[in-house]
Amino acid sequence: MALPDSLSPARPSGPAASSAGSAALEVLRRVFGHADFRGEQAAVVAHVAGGADALVLMPTGGGKSLCYQVPALLREGCGIVVSPLIALMQDQVDALRQLGVRAAYLNSTLDAFDAEQIEQQLLAGELDLLYVAPERLLTPRFLSLLDRSRLALFAIDEAHCVSQWGHDFRREYRELTLLHERWPQIPRIALTATADPPTQREIAERLQLEGARRFVSSFDRPNIRYTVVQKEQARQQLRDFLGAHRGEAGIVYCLSRKKVESTAEQLVELGFDALPYHAGLDAATRAAHQRRFVREEGVIIVATIAFGMGIDKPDVRFVAHLDLPKSIEGYYQETGRAGRDGEPAEAWLCHGLGDVVLLKQMIEQSEAGEERKRLERRKLDALVGYCETTRCRRQVLLANFGEDYVPDGGQAGDPCGNCDNCLQPAETWDATVAAQKALSCVFRTGQRFGAAHLIDVLRGGDTARIAQFGHDRLPTYGVGADLDARTWRGVFRQLVAAGLLDIDAEGYGSLRLTADSRAILRGERSVLLRKELPRKRERERGVRGGAAPALAAADLPLFDALRELRARLAREQNVPAYVIFHDSTLRGIADARPDSLDALARIGGIGTTKLERYGEHVLAVIREASA
Repeated sequence: MALPDSLSPARPSGPAASSAGSAALEVLRRVFGHADFRGEQAAVVAHVAGGADALVLMPTGGGKSLCYQVPALLREGCGIVVSPLIALMQDQVDALRQLGVRAAYLNSTLDAFDAEQIEQQLLAGELDLLYVAPERLLTPRFLSLLDRSRLALFAIDEAHCVSQWGHDFRREYRELTLLHERWPQIPRIALTATADPPTQREIAERLQLEGARRFVSSFDRPNIRYTVVQKEQARQQLRDFLGAHRGEAGIVYCLSRKKVESTAEQLVELGFDALPYHAGLDAATRAAHQRRFVREEGVIIVATIAFGMGIDKPDVRFVAHLDLPKSIEGYYQETGRAGRDGEPAEAWLCHGLGDVVLLKQMIEQSEAGEERKRLERRKLDALVGYCETTRCRRQVLLANFGEDYVPDGGQAGDPCGNCDNCLQPAETWDATVAAQKALSCVFRTGQRFGAAHLIDVLRGGDTARIAQFGHDRLPTYGVGADLDARTWRGVFRQLVAAGLLDIDAEGYGSLRLTADSRAILRGERSVLLRKELPRKRERERGVRGGAAPALAAADLPLFDALRELRARLAREQNVPAYVIFHDSTLRGIADARPDSLDALARIGGIGTTKLERYGEHVLAVIREASA
């Protein structure tokens, strides 16, 4: 929600506000081809176009870019967009040029001649929007260039990069306060899709936006289905999951470069068009793989977290994690790369206790200070809690961003109906006795062993390590033979998540008791744990209510023909297919079958420029399909 008006800078009211709103709506319809603004967009546009500062928090796919693009077109001068990644700049500029907007970027991919041409266009007032990295913006040469230019606004995208505790910290973002100091009369708009309440406060403080009006939209992505599974045979589990996504674009995240390479190779062997991406590959290979993912259809990228920030591809149908991410913020941002077009998408996470052990070891072995380590431990614990919850996952996820989930037409606390816990509610069992056995085994073995060895002891295993340490003579040896190893893995994993066991990250991942363990061992507290569900190889992909409806069978041939047209036009111009038309636009065309340019103009996503460029091509495809 926005801050109260009394805390916000003055903005137009009465006839002036009405006129500004009409102008903004006219730009939205004529240039971008949208009938109306969504959510907070209209309020943000009016506020910034009126010359005031804003801090905008809006989920990925919520339309953040329009919040600065429309005001830049309404105000005199050029809008300067600070963007952290080259790929994001290029994709957005490609899309804007398709709309007839005079957009450009300045980055290291340009040679000196091309960069000089763009600088001259800026000075001559021939640009509406110019994208630039913070490193270039802060150079004396570029600052001098801005001094000699007419400026409409400053947009600071991915503003969470200013937070030193964030997952995408960029030191140069801290120096962007000079924009306000040097050009106090130029409005600034900072935008992000990933910021919990403490990070929101830090953004405002670090960018000197304490007095800016704050617009906070819901962080909910209702079209994404969230699923978490216990890691058993991760590669086979991934294969089962991807079976329902053949021919679709997606991202598979792994923690290590080695795992990225082997997973990509496995997917290729299984017939998927998969490519690896990590920081160990040379720059040319990374660029080529990213280009294929963005510009082709049905490509899967297997990557470390080095991939993804700023990727503007709208039709990513799934994001799969083969390993646990480092924080719930990172998880939210990475899963948010799915379904930017608003159509159904899936976020699938495969995790196990070994992931938690490894990540805690990475935290303890890092050179960060104790305050930073404490914060990273807390964020990891929050993510582990999300994985082990029996509640609606959307409720838990949004609570980490300070938001109470309220479904459309429902009340706070209602389930979302689009996560695994809602679709197949978790069963719980009284695991008090099992927990006592597990904790006792940890204690009697000296708190020096990991879960695998402890499970062998509990189940009465005959291993060399058990014989070596004499653990077959312990009272806890064999007392857990009634439960299988899979169930015991779930017990230990959930005891860690509940804070009843701790991981000794400096002791090779061994488990140790916590202060809360004593109450369990004394029988003063009961333990309820979720049952480990049996693996399912066949998955149901129900479509959530409110997601884009499927096309009628009779319209599918036209939809496919329109996709072929889009692919051809994209190849001819060397741009991603989605900057020509989104799938949702093609779906609207196939459903409505417009028979004139006027009728085609009423389809969402078709502005004046696209109608002029592609209208006759589209109508020709419709006529041929209808013949």
